[in-house]
Amino acid sequence: MISEEWREKLRRRQYRIVGNHSAVSTCSWMKKCLRSEGCCYKQQFYGIKSHRCLQMTPALTCNHRCLHCWRDTSNFSTEWEGNVDEPEEIVEGSIEKHRDLLSGFGGNDSVSGEMLEEAMNPNQVAISLTGEPMMYPKISGLVKEFDSRDFSTFLVTNGTFPSRIENLEVEPTNLYISLESTSKEKYHEFNKPVQENLWEKLMRSLDKINSLGSNTVCRITAINGHNMDDPEGFVDLLDRGGFDFVEVKGYMHVGDSMERLDRNCMPGHGKVESFAEEIAEISGYERKDDNEPSRVVLLEKD
Repeated sequence: MISEEWREKLRRRQYRIVGNHSAVSTCSWMKKCLRSEGCCYKQQFYGIKSHRCLQMTPALTCNHRCLHCWRDTSNFSTEWEGNVDEPEEIVEGSIEKHRDLLSGFGGNDSVSGEMLEEAMNPNQVAISLTGEPMMYPKISGLVKEFDSRDFSTFLVTNGTFPSRIENLEVEPTNLYISLESTSKEKYHEFNKPVQENLWEKLMRSLDKINSLGSNTVCRITAINGHNMDDPEGFVDLLDRGGFDFVEVKGYMHVGDSMERLDRNCMPGHGKVESFAEEIAEISGYERKDDNEPSRVVLLEKD
């Protein structure tokens, strides 16, 4: 699934490949947290520890070609290809590569030895690094394997695999569905799905998550000129999914998205706040918190 050219490109971007189709990378907020320079908004909103978070993906591919994606989507395949690694191998390899990436912090005077030791033994996983994690055929086993090691699990999906959501043996701590478009027409224009029926599958996923016992979170990526003029459309989707939380997060003009979108598509935090408040006013959600550095506002079901 991973060509040597792509493997090298990922390595230069500080990814570490695990097995045949997975990868690990440390996010900037984790590094800042280790240096006592601030923490990820997920710590502020949900109480996880940023410096103990492992960021990974079991699928270096995706069935979308979203315009706002900061990844290089040209390397994504349209369906699963090649071998399928076992969940236990992926978890073990991810922890090992995670520790390799952190090893350079050992000589940094600004990093607490105690915090580094904790970081080397993560207890939180963000299954969201790149690609679409639900494309991995054994995603249920992966969540179960992390859970068996006492990890809290944040699984982020584009919602196009309703049967895999329905058949999760162990539910993640937080199940995220990302939304950027409020209609099938906009979805095909902006998210650029590789199959015709993915909007319908997304709608099926929204119908299914109402029955989950875990926290369900809708992440709305707010993009100037694309979707910030339709709060009513998002409220319709939120009502259908019955999410516990909504994260309204501003698009960031970074990575490969800079080749597809103009910098003006990136809203400031004030505009994200205003958009979130519009959604709150016409829905059953109320504003709970916000984080200006990440340009994100948290809404909670009233």
